Amino acid sequence: MPEGHTLHRLAGDLQTAYAGGSPSVTSPQGRFAEGAALLDGHEVERGSAWGKLLFLHFAGERTLYVHLGLIGTFVLSPVDGQADPPVTGAVRLRLLDDRTVADLRGPMACEVLGPDEVDALVARQGPDPLRPESDPDRGWARVHASRRTIAELLMDQTVLAGVGNIYRCEVLWRHRVNPNHPGTRIKRTTWQAIWEDLSALMPWGVRTGRIITRDEVLQDVADAVATGQDARSLDVPRDFSVYQRTGEPCLRCGARVRHRVVAGRNLFWCGNCQRRT
Repeated sequence: MPEGHTLHRLAGDLQTAYAGGSPSVTSPQGRFAEGAALLDGHEVERGSAWGKLLFLHFAGERTLYVHLGLIGTFVLSPVDGQADPPVTGAVRLRLLDDRTVADLRGPMACEVLGPDEVDALVARQGPDPLRPESDPDRGWARVHASRRTIAELLMDQTVLAGVGNIYRCEVLWRHRVNPNHPGTRIKRTTWQAIWEDLSALMPWGVRTGRIITRDEVLQDVADAVATGQDARSLDVPRDFSVYQRTGEPCLRCGARVRHRVVAGRNLFWCGNCQRRT
């Protein structure tokens, strides 16, 4: 399932492509025909995201809500002079103007919502590290009151919105936190450190389209951007500290990286140096 930075990046791309215009909105597959008719021809105001929820806001207080789920994709492509680009596969929703076509396939949710429905949906989410107005204390209150492990809690979107498995594994390792500790044992300072780290790392995911958690990789990317290189064009290595490194030596202490399934996803951690609460 895409992590939050992917949805924020997609929201920005949709806004850049369509804001201020009135693209045609159709449902080639037919399953979203009624919703598409409500949006077709209306002006796009902006795109936004909260955690793993994607929104495209139209004039008339109508909002397209999309949750990609495990298999959904929303792909933007240049039209290249084609008045009606061919449809490939089961396209639930298509946005089209004279420059860009955006095809949505396989989403878990695709709906047209009013303002109150959007507000209610967002209110059920935890704070989002990519939203400056988010309050980390809301997440801390739920962590501190829970007997579930911190590894489980970080995957709960009502605790922390937008964080997926890779960020979970990596940020716990970066702060030496034992993923098996219950939320009640996690210190407030540890939670704040996790929040601040995610707030610093995830914007780079939005800019580059890649999850970056290794400091040396982040420094290389920052240096390249500082010289004027486009963050989107950089070849960022898929290089992590513990994620998918079962049995390999920990990069910090040399102990073996461990693995087990937690909250339905593969958790990776070092049992030697990750002991912090």
